[in-house]
Amino acid sequence: MSLAKRACHHVFQILSSLLMIFLFLDCQASPQYHFVVKEAPYTRLCSTKNILTVNGKFPGPTLRAYKGDTIFVKVHNKGKHNITIHWYIYVRHGVKVPRNPWSDGPEYITQCPIQPGASFNQMVTFSTEEGTVWWHAHSDWARATVHGAIIVYPKIGTSYPFPKPHREIPIILGEWWKRDVMQVLKEFIRTGGAPNVSDALTINGQPGDLYNCSCSGTFKLLVDQNKTYLLRMVNAAMNTILFFSVANHNLTLVGADASYTKPLTTDYIAISPGQSVDALLVTNQNPGLYYMAARAYSTGVNVPFDNTTTTAIVQYNGSDNTSTPLFPYLPYYNDTKSAFNFITRLRSLADTDHPIYVPLNISTKIVSTISINAFPCPENRPCEGPNGTRLAASMNNISFVTPRRIDVLEAYYFHINGVVRNDFPTFPPLLFNFTADYLPLELEIPKRGTRVRVLEYGSTVEVVFQGTNLVAGLDHPMHLHGYSFFVVGYGFGNFDEERDKLGYNLIDPPLLNTVTVPKNGWATIRFAANNPGVWFLHCHLDRHLTWGMETVFIVKNGDNAVAKLLPRPVDMPPC
Repeated sequence: MSLAKRACHHVFQILSSLLMIFLFLDCQASPQYHFVVKEAPYTRLCSTKNILTVNGKFPGPTLRAYKGDTIFVKVHNKGKHNITIHWYIYVRHGVKVPRNPWSDGPEYITQCPIQPGASFNQMVTFSTEEGTVWWHAHSDWARATVHGAIIVYPKIGTSYPFPKPHREIPIILGEWWKRDVMQVLKEFIRTGGAPNVSDALTINGQPGDLYNCSCSGTFKLLVDQNKTYLLRMVNAAMNTILFFSVANHNLTLVGADASYTKPLTTDYIAISPGQSVDALLVTNQNPGLYYMAARAYSTGVNVPFDNTTTTAIVQYNGSDNTSTPLFPYLPYYNDTKSAFNFITRLRSLADTDHPIYVPLNISTKIVSTISINAFPCPENRPCEGPNGTRLAASMNNISFVTPRRIDVLEAYYFHINGVVRNDFPTFPPLLFNFTADYLPLELEIPKRGTRVRVLEYGSTVEVVFQGTNLVAGLDHPMHLHGYSFFVVGYGFGNFDEERDKLGYNLIDPPLLNTVTVPKNGWATIRFAANNPGVWFLHCHLDRHLTWGMETVFIVKNGDNAVAKLLPRPVDMPPC
């Protein structure tokens, strides 16, 4: 860093210190939490091993707040690996914009990691969320065990847009490896092939009693007959989209990604990693035992996946607890029709008390392919990808290279050149039949780069994600930090703007932060760029994230004080 930039950095540090002192004094009534990240023994699958936990819990603690609240969470890293924590906080309509990517969490994107023995105080503002979101580690694959739910209640004095439930229960879906997941990641990167799949799927940290080495502790939900229970569901799995259902019971979806939806009654749910849903369960069946269960939705040909089924038990009070629970209907693992029959029926509530504002006049259009790729095998490296290659992934043929000496946010904030290139393509640089059954091998090789896209403050943005059939066609849950967005359209095959935009839903599209792009298909999102900062966009299947299916949106400052990025906190972790 030059002498002039170091001087500017010192001035910014002083100003940031003063502002953070002011913020702390102004917000002393805000809840204060401590997250202690550490190794802890945990018993699952009839064995005990140490895993990375928060406050010794897996899943981690559930945080509760009201809409509009600001909380402070001090993260203490007492583990042996670097750590960051990502909070699912998003701007929707531009009111009370957080402007605080400093607490967003993705490693080397908005912060350098919290090193072992260090701490970082994060300020989290729930400006527009209402419902269930979650928090998780955003460094390497630590989120496999470092995650938990966040429940954001309606603002005090207001209520749910549905009858108040009898109880509310977090349901956290996940994946479990018998091995240390960091070793799984290390081996995956070393070989250049696909990672080992998980050994079990889990509900609230348990694989369930159908697993071939059953343990005590299967999660059990005790219920009274003819009551309504709100299941606050999160898919925290690393690499698996899931089908979920409850035997003999319908579920009524009332929220997704902390935004209310029109009630949708269904006998199963499809939920991608990164997503959360709120679903009402009415206990209107005969007293007894009923399984809730989840298993994979996976469409890739010759792509391995965890084909186990995780279960928990819904038990009516007063029933015979020795009987065998009834098993629910779950769609077959590659049932795309069932998956998107559910996904495409989601609609925003869009009523008087919960209005939505879908951008209609678009100022910035981006079309991006999302692809699995392959690099030729370098000398003296193992290459276990197809035909002796090393697997990769890309957006618009760019396989993202994450910086390691400084994070993107600090480079942007302090005007440090040479860290990123501001030229992420707004249109695919290679045009071909993206979803053809057979594609030339030369199309599989992407370019490497740290290329981002700068957005003007207040611009209205449309992004079309186009899946391709390179190497392996797959469904991709694409997640944008810092924003919720409207999913205005889905389709299969190659996107055709003149034809497909005619079918956009601009009346009540779902407001989400993660969109599942269908295999060999497309999805279109829209949002208003009114939250200044540096915001990560990536696939929420972590193997694809590791391979480079990501980019960064940098939203410039607006003209007035409340439209500008907050100053850098004084205790940002150093690189």
